[in-house]
Amino acid sequence: MKNNFLFLMVVGMFACGAVSCNKGQTHRMEYQLVEHEDWTRNAVIYEVNVRQYTKEGTFKAFEQQLPQLKDLGVDILWLMPVYPISELNKKGTLGSYYAVKDYKAVSPEFGTTEDFKSLIAKAHELGFKVILDWVANHTGCDNVWIASHKDWYVTDSTGGLQSPYDWTDAYKLNYKNAEMRAAMTDAMAFWLTDFDVDGFRCDVASEVPTDFWDSTRAVLNTVKPVFMLAEAETDELLDYAFDMDYGWRLLHLMDDVAKGEKTADSIAAYVQKATSPKDAYKMNFITNHDENSWNGTEYERLGAGVQTFAVLTYTLPGMPLIYSGQEIGNKKRFEFFEKDPVTSWNKNATFAFYKKLNELKHTQPALKAGTHGGEMKFYRHSAEKNVLFFSRTKEGKELVVMLNLSNEPQTIYSNAVLPKGGFTDFFSGKKTETLPTKLAAWEYRVFVH
Repeated sequence: MKNNFLFLMVVGMFACGAVSCNKGQTHRMEYQLVEHEDWTRNAVIYEVNVRQYTKEGTFKAFEQQLPQLKDLGVDILWLMPVYPISELNKKGTLGSYYAVKDYKAVSPEFGTTEDFKSLIAKAHELGFKVILDWVANHTGCDNVWIASHKDWYVTDSTGGLQSPYDWTDAYKLNYKNAEMRAAMTDAMAFWLTDFDVDGFRCDVASEVPTDFWDSTRAVLNTVKPVFMLAEAETDELLDYAFDMDYGWRLLHLMDDVAKGEKTADSIAAYVQKATSPKDAYKMNFITNHDENSWNGTEYERLGAGVQTFAVLTYTLPGMPLIYSGQEIGNKKRFEFFEKDPVTSWNKNATFAFYKKLNELKHTQPALKAGTHGGEMKFYRHSAEKNVLFFSRTKEGKELVVMLNLSNEPQTIYSNAVLPKGGFTDFFSGKKTETLPTKLAAWEYRVFVH
């Protein structure tokens, strides 16, 4: 009944013109600025590729992995799309997760509705939040909407449905249609009311009108507080709709630094020129499903600097991401349209490294996301172009990060300005009265008071 009420509410809202149907127009209703839940401030997000996570590739098999993720210390489980995949124009053997056939069902590839409810319940029991990957820009080519609601789609001059970009297994939705908007919002609310999920990662979010996201966030918040991640780097999405967007510029800078095309100075400049809303979050990452499958693993792209750049993603403002297999040093590109599972989940030195980073994120007040994070100060010297050296201070606790972003040893000249004594090397646990003046190739050091 609650879903029916929500559907009628959003239909009325869109039909009565309570919001604009064109991106860029002035909203005709006021929304509440995004207010982050306290638990998000020190959280780590983990992307789950259910298909490749286990040999079985099912909800039930993944559920057995939850204790290991609890031990790892992640907080948010972002599940790649779990919905049935369209057969028409399907790519590869299994198709793309992002060609959705039915927004209100689970894919039989992964299991049953009850299997999925069990997974969410167990995740909640262990203290995780669960967000779903949502595809609002387009559907698969035989989505259940197409037969009866062709006007919900973008068409050409002959009435044919249009594929976005070269995504030939999908058709683009028409956001000038108020009924379609209402149905989309209703479908998102369905997963809150019937499955108790905690929010959404929204695919190609900037391709969907901003006012749709603003109004939908307002509706979803009437059901429960949600966490919203935009696959975009568009500031306006962070005002009323999304808690966090992608740190793509940082990712590309790290790639360029790893290739020797840019230096650490470029990353310092990026941070200092940030334009996002003051309390918005950036998702910082060295890999994800797209990077892994299409551009290469983090080891291919970042080489010997993988762990150094990972430390950076944890210590800059924002929220760090771990992708399936990253925590055990997966070195293969996952096939996107085929079964290609992780072969072993044995804990190793890489697992211990990420577990330690998660401890850092959880225990250091200076690393809280948004305005709750610590004041940031860069220490620069003209001879240190390959060194990123900064501190973050909060509640009287200082955290110092020293990173050599090159494959050559570096000398530190600017540490004389820092206070002496009382530091602990976070990774070794050793006390020190002074900070190092030398860093080996790709060496990272983190000190806490």
